[in-house]
Amino acid sequence: MFLPDHAQLRTLSGTPAYVFDTDCFRRRIAHVKRLLSPRVHLCYAMKANPFLINTAVLDRYEVCSPGEFAICERLGIPMSKIVLSGVYKEEAELRRVIAAYGKALTFTAESLRQFQQINAIAKENGLCVRLLLRLTSGNQFGIERNEIIDLIKNRDLFEGVNIIGLQHFSGTQRHSLGKYEKELEMLDDLLDELREIGYEAQELEFGPGFYVEYFQNQKHYDEDALVSGFARLLKQMRFQGQIILELGRFLAAACGTYYTAVCDMKKNDGRQYCITDGGKHQLSYFGAMMGMKHPYVRVLSPRQDTKLRTPYTVCGALCTVNDILAQNLPLPRLEPGDILEFQRAGAYCMCEGLSLFLSRDLPKIFLYNEQDGLIRLRGTIETYHLNMCEEEDNKDGKTA
Repeated sequence: MFLPDHAQLRTLSGTPAYVFDTDCFRRRIAHVKRLLSPRVHLCYAMKANPFLINTAVLDRYEVCSPGEFAICERLGIPMSKIVLSGVYKEEAELRRVIAAYGKALTFTAESLRQFQQINAIAKENGLCVRLLLRLTSGNQFGIERNEIIDLIKNRDLFEGVNIIGLQHFSGTQRHSLGKYEKELEMLDDLLDELREIGYEAQELEFGPGFYVEYFQNQKHYDEDALVSGFARLLKQMRFQGQIILELGRFLAAACGTYYTAVCDMKKNDGRQYCITDGGKHQLSYFGAMMGMKHPYVRVLSPRQDTKLRTPYTVCGALCTVNDILAQNLPLPRLEPGDILEFQRAGAYCMCEGLSLFLSRDLPKIFLYNEQDGLIRLRGTIETYHLNMCEEEDNKDGKTA
């Protein structure tokens, strides 16, 4: 694991900066695979951290936008390993990727309209594409159970799609084996019902949303016990086809650290504040509650650490009272130039500032007045290049 001292970090990168440990990423993938049965494959949800997508070999990659797909194209990810998912799929992009890669890709359908659209475009290209039907978990994602059954009953009417199975994702930061058991039983029941009407699913892609321990002083959950217990539940399923687990946060979070420098300190109304050169636009922990929960933080300082701790409210550089990374976080005495290392920052932090999430394009901007009407200030701006290596020869960090 990359654990620099103050001088090393100053020399290597400066701040603010992310460091993603690819050795850690590969070890986590290998370890999770060892805990699961050989018939379970792993699908990496690249939205968690697109910078890791070509640093390890995985069975499948979940792609949810044209920007993410462009990253995969640029990096040469095998099209046969991509499942093109997402609640919204642009028609123009569907036409492009089906025409170019339809024989290799797997698609998901998240609505009846999306299903019909994929079927129609594939037929126009003389193709029959592989498709997973996403079962809703009671939100805007996926298709209702009865609609899935109707589509399967009438599957021979749709010449452009080969329905290979189901996809289901029910949440994140989950740790209850009892809830997993009920969910897998529900899926088994649905697959049994489909079997009774003559349909045998080849695949079940499931997003377990395994828990990541982000904060200090919270109940500890044993990761190995969680994954091993879940593996036992999978073995109990009546479904005997291919199981693919979609994981993002659980694989990537532990592999990343975020570094931000102390720029100023002050004491207002009895509270000690630490101002950094980073901020919450660059660091996002699920469930942080405005910094009330304390993440794992290490102080990098040229001075020797002491046991004395001072509660600091750590803030960023944004002009908003919401820019709080941690409230009353006990830390050694800080001085300007010290560096804070926020751990377990490998998932979503760098792209959950929502403008960069899923590498979707930034919108057009217009001004308006009655005399001139609409005046365009800028067009659509692609963001995918911000979520990948700047250059092919920069994979091993030659430039800073």
